[in-house]
Amino acid sequence: MTLNADDLTGYVERDLDADLTRWFPDRPPVTVPARTRPVAPLLDRLPPADAAALAAFDRRVRSGRMPQFLDVYDWSYGFDFAANDCGLLDADYRTELTDDDVYSIGADGGGNLYVVLADGQVGLWFHEEEVVEGNTRFDNLDVFLWSVVRYHAVRAGTLDRAEVEADFLSLGQDGALEPNVGLLRSMA
Repeated sequence: MTLNADDLTGYVERDLDADLTRWFPDRPPVTVPARTRPVAPLLDRLPPADAAALAAFDRRVRSGRMPQFLDVYDWSYGFDFAANDCGLLDADYRTELTDDDVYSIGADGGGNLYVVLADGQVGLWFHEEEVVEGNTRFDNLDVFLWSVVRYHAVRAGTLDRAEVEADFLSLGQDGALEPNVGLLRSMA
C-alpha cells in the first residue's frame, strides 16, 4: 500500500510516542524553560488538523518526558526571531514574515530551524540567508514528524533505510526529496 500525507493525519497524537519509545528509548528528555514562547497564538491561525498536531507536539515538548530527537532546546523551540534581531523571509526572498507567522519546533544540527508556518506547512529557516526555503517544505507537522523520526532512527542505526525509502518517495515531500538538503539525501 502506498503511503500518502492523509494517512498520517493525527500521527503526533496517535503514534509519535510509540515511535520515540521504540527507536530512542535511551535518549535524554527534551526540557524547555517555562518562559518559552507560547504556541497558542499560532494555533488560532492554523487549519484545525494542523493546530491539533502542533498543540499535541507542544504538550509533549513541555512535558519533560519526550526523548530528544530533533534538536529541541531552549534556543530552538519557540525561537523569538524579532527579539534576536533575525530576519524572517518567505521562500520568495521578498515576503517578510513575523513571529506571528511561524513557530520554531527544533533545529537541524547546523543552526537552521524547523518552523511551522501559518498555513500548516513545515519548512527550514536558514540562519545565514534568514529565509524559510521553499524546497524544504513538508505538507504539515504530522508528515514532518513522521519523516524526521524515521530519518533520525535510520541515522541512529535503529531502522533500515530500505524499510522507509519507498514511503519517503510516495509522500513526495520536498523537505525529504530535495537533492541538496532533503532528509533522504543525508540518510545514511
